[in-house]
Amino acid sequence: MYLTTEKKKEFFTTFGKSEFDTGSPEAQIALFTNRITHLTGHLKVNKKDFGTQKALIGLVSKRRRLLNYLKHIEIDRYRTIIKKLSIRK
Repeated sequence: MYLTTEKKKEFFTTFGKSEFDTGSPEAQIALFTNRITHLTGHLKVNKKDFGTQKALIGLVSKRRRLLNYLKHIEIDRYRTIIKKLSIRK
């Protein structure tokens, strides 16, 4: 698999509060961003993989909803995660 347990723990410690903080919006957004970049690379090679394309669209919308939630509850955390992951709206 492309994402090991150690890599996930690294995401959680970098963007969450600890390595066991899997529920914070920042950690989930970081994981979704990693999966989105992985699937985008896959779709560049396999242009007719429509199942993966649908999954990618779903992941982008989940990430967008989490970012909107984070923007509404605390704008500073939203700006920090946008800057760290270099995502644009």
